[in-house]
Amino acid sequence: MKGTNLGELEELIMLTVALLYDEAYGVAVMKEIKNRCNRSITISTVHAALARLQSKGYVDSRYGEATSERGGRRKHLFRVTKAGQKVLEQVKEQRNAIWSEIPSVAFHT
Repeated sequence: MKGTNLGELEELIMLTVALLYDEAYGVAVMKEIKNRCNRSITISTVHAALARLQSKGYVDSRYGEATSERGGRRKHLFRVTKAGQKVLEQVKEQRNAIWSEIPSVAFHT
């Protein structure tokens, strides 16, 4: 399907948003990717990817309550939509199908 392919970073960010569920905001996503993947990305990169994903309908967002730890600022929280879940499942199926077809000798040369 045209337009449903995800870049590797978009996929990683969407998976992280799903993982963090109700605590998925820019800084938390950035830190989780660093902790799990040892990959440093900037907060502006995370925000840009989240904006792209939201424009595609793969994530939606809302604002949480203001907190004193953030100087009264509210967190911009994200969740994966049904369309986002569907595209992630398609990516997983595509990758698994390819992996299952790789001959066992392919990695033993």
